Amino acid sequence: MSPALPDPLNLADYYLFERIAEGRGGRIALRFGDRTWTYAEVADRTRRTITALRGLGLRPEERVYIVLPDTPPFAWAFFGTLGAGAVVAMGNPLTKTADLDHVVDYVRPRVVVTTAEVAARLDAAWGDAPKAEVLVVPDGGTFDDPEAKLSDPRCLATRIAGCAPGSVEPTRRDAPAIWLFTSGSTGRPKAAMHCHRDFAFNTEVYAKDTIGYHEDDVCVSVPRLFFGYATGTNLMFPFAVGASCGLFVEKPTADRIAWAVEHYRATALTNVPTLMSRLLEADARSPIDLSSLKWTLSAGEALPPALLDRWSARWDVPVYDGIGSAEMFHIYITNRPGDVKPGSLGRIVEGYEARILPADAEGPGAEPVPVGEDGVLWIKGDSVALGYWLDRDKSWKTFHGHWCRTGDLFRVDADGYYWFRGRADHLLKVSGQWVSPLEIEHCLAEHPAVVEAAVIGVEREGLMSTRAVVESREVGSEALAEALKDWVRTRLARYKYPREVVFVESLPRNDRGKVDKKRLPRD
Repeated sequence: MSPALPDPLNLADYYLFERIAEGRGGRIALRFGDRTWTYAEVADRTRRTITALRGLGLRPEERVYIVLPDTPPFAWAFFGTLGAGAVVAMGNPLTKTADLDHVVDYVRPRVVVTTAEVAARLDAAWGDAPKAEVLVVPDGGTFDDPEAKLSDPRCLATRIAGCAPGSVEPTRRDAPAIWLFTSGSTGRPKAAMHCHRDFAFNTEVYAKDTIGYHEDDVCVSVPRLFFGYATGTNLMFPFAVGASCGLFVEKPTADRIAWAVEHYRATALTNVPTLMSRLLEADARSPIDLSSLKWTLSAGEALPPALLDRWSARWDVPVYDGIGSAEMFHIYITNRPGDVKPGSLGRIVEGYEARILPADAEGPGAEPVPVGEDGVLWIKGDSVALGYWLDRDKSWKTFHGHWCRTGDLFRVDADGYYWFRGRADHLLKVSGQWVSPLEIEHCLAEHPAVVEAAVIGVEREGLMSTRAVVESREVGSEALAEALKDWVRTRLARYKYPREVVFVESLPRNDRGKVDKKRLPRD
């Protein structure tokens, strides 16, 4: 049953101002290094940001493009945009200028909120024809200081210091709220358009009812806040219950995550399999203290069973592995407290509905595949996007009313646990047989010499072959390559072994932290 959500509904009220009404204004909302901000302080800055944005001519349903690192101003820029009735789009401040400019052309924001460095790059690209109003958040500790001596008069702190607190726009629950970008595994990322109810729905059924976020939690994240996975787990979900978010701007290396967990005494860690592996590697060199953690999440990429075994053997910190998407905002199938089935992605989050259909199914009414067999996952729930911005054809292929065709291959067992089998569009046909790169990657990950592996298809004389690109603990050699091929031959069907093995220092990643297979060596 879907939770009852009011109409009007504004997410700034739902996540922030309702905490003030509950008497939680004195609780710590944000931690950044040794500084803290209470809910009341965040609320005050948010209300002033609403006024500042309106002063720039922002109107309800226009877009604000937030391109910021994980600093406290991200929160009041985010909630201020929502409170003004406008639409949030988010980007990575480390993205190349040309790609940021492309998103500006695509999104057409009224305002861009970003760092001084990114603003300077965009100014240079735009010249005398600015494409949006710009508000600047300075680097370092001056981002919240209206007295900071800045050469740029667009300083956000200075602007909001001179503004009276603004009121929240009484938006309808189905009004546009946030555009989430897909990972862009094929071509440029697309914006999935979401309304206010989508985020409140998933927060109720996943964050509160399934995982159990609590006001005493302190949350830390490996993915950055511009990525919807982390926007949920390290901003929206903790704010919905009056918990705290621990932020930092540095690259989320194993050492920095270990520091953040210990410094903030974090109870909840938003993680990805790659950093789980890196944490184990770092711990082997010097023990890492994760004793404050009650649990960690894993999503964004497949979690190899061998890696989960290594994690569980080292730390008594349960891993709630799950799957979500930009199209559905957040996680809809997951392991959960007291209910973890290693290797699986757990069970459906109550409030969602899932079907596993044949790959050629044209709609959700098709006959499901038998239990235990592979098919494409379709998901239904009240967090489904309205569609993709400026791409009706792709929208029609993906969205069918409340249903979303995920493109992910799954099987469900007799007990209702879901098992990820890879992407339907990533299967390779080798020697007349379908091969799942994910299956080979998981097999290679079990070899003691392999840190991580990615498998791709390459054409050889017009025929499809498989290549494993491997990050190894040993020096790559022809002997090791043959040993890895034999490792797969003896554990999977013989035709599934990788015909080629290439060693790299590290696997390339996109700005969501996923392996970027488009950049793997193919020659």
